[in-house]
Amino acid sequence: MDFSWTEEQLAFRKAVVDFAHKELNQDIIEEDRSGSFSPEKWRKCARFGIQGLPFPEEYGGSAADILTTVLAMEGLGYGCKDNGLIFAMNAQMWSVQMPIYSFGAADQKRKYLPGLCRGELIGAHGMTEPDSGSDAYSLRTTAQRVDGGYVLNGSKMFVSNAPVSDLAVVFATVNPARKMWGVTGFIVETGTPGYTISRKLDKMGLRTSPMAELVFQDCFVPEENRLGPEGAGSNIFNDSMEWERSGILASHIGAMERQLEASIQYARERQQFGQPIGKFQSVANRIVDMKVRLETARLLLYKVAWLKKMGKPTVMEAALAKLYLSESFIQSSLDSIRTFGSYGYMTEFEVERDLRDAVGGALYSGTSDIQRNIIARLLGL
Repeated sequence: MDFSWTEEQLAFRKAVVDFAHKELNQDIIEEDRSGSFSPEKWRKCARFGIQGLPFPEEYGGSAADILTTVLAMEGLGYGCKDNGLIFAMNAQMWSVQMPIYSFGAADQKRKYLPGLCRGELIGAHGMTEPDSGSDAYSLRTTAQRVDGGYVLNGSKMFVSNAPVSDLAVVFATVNPARKMWGVTGFIVETGTPGYTISRKLDKMGLRTSPMAELVFQDCFVPEENRLGPEGAGSNIFNDSMEWERSGILASHIGAMERQLEASIQYARERQQFGQPIGKFQSVANRIVDMKVRLETARLLLYKVAWLKKMGKPTVMEAALAKLYLSESFIQSSLDSIRTFGSYGYMTEFEVERDLRDAVGGALYSGTSDIQRNIIARLLGL
């Protein structure tokens, strides 16, 4: 595995960092406090090319390989302090755009992907239900076949981007008795009769990424909006989750690097008992642990990206990366707050927000417990 970067790739990462510094860090404290999504920042990212990074040029993308995409998202996490905005883009790229690109019919790709890549459309992903989370395939949302399409009934919970979405990739079962083999994917456009974006959900972190519940009540979806064949939903979902676990936490690497640099600077400048606090072993050891986590997480992430670029299976590696990166971001956020002390606990210093945002990483795209189950199963346990 060769993780050396070309001059072009490094220049692109720098361009991403510079763009994020300049365009994406305004008003984050207030937007976080009010739970506000910024359409302007979303469109700026699309104009820069973020949402289209790994998708072909014919659909408005940049045709970047997965390693370049991961490096760019790492740079975005370093330059942009708004973890919610980055999460919202990742949620769309990996669980909406990627399944449409990988499994969609030619007409579906032409209809939806250019708008999603250009920031003209926003997509949501509906899998989780009030009674099915980690047990993903125990769906109660049904899709009954009728002339010309399907009628959907049910609800979806914890749907990122839902309040601002123009369409949703939704999973429902055409045959509950077949369990995962009855799950089928659909593309449902906002405004479809019987489809309601219900109550907006407030949450601990990632507050600039809006979330809501979806409700389907006798919602007719035409057959041309079925995503893939009947019963292929589990394959579509698993594929998108593998992509998501490979890429959605890349920005955490950049954020952890930003945390580390800020903690080092503060530990050098903050004086207590007549010397910089970084001279105290307990503080220095904490910062060293942050560095070890950062570099280990980075190597895990790059390995997953390299394997996907080579066309190799990444189920184990993606689960390892998702588990380690999410837990590392939480711990490094705690260590950063401890280094800053009381100032780190204050909103205005923008340290505590990373911790609130980091906790979600241990839950979405499969909880840490589920990642451990996947890894254990692949180890033959």
